[in-house]
Amino acid sequence: MKVTMQILLIISGLVLIVSTLLQESKSSGFSSSIAGGAEQLFQNRKTNGFQKILSRITVISAIVVLGLTVLGMFYYK
Repeated sequence: MKVTMQILLIISGLVLIVSTLLQESKSSGFSSSIAGGAEQLFQNRKTNGFQKILSRITVISAIVVLGLTVLGMFYYK
């Protein structure tokens, strides 16, 4: 059971890394955060197609990584 959880954690971690790296940048750089980029932070961004799928995959894999980590932390002391 421990080996299975470790394998799932590694796979979900790799999926999280890859899906995060494949997403497009949502800001135009560091200069936008200094010069009034805060309004971009709270804008409602519409995502469609491939970016929407990547966003969902990222969220799901982050939840799986977090869940497996917490479960392993309490279950395998």
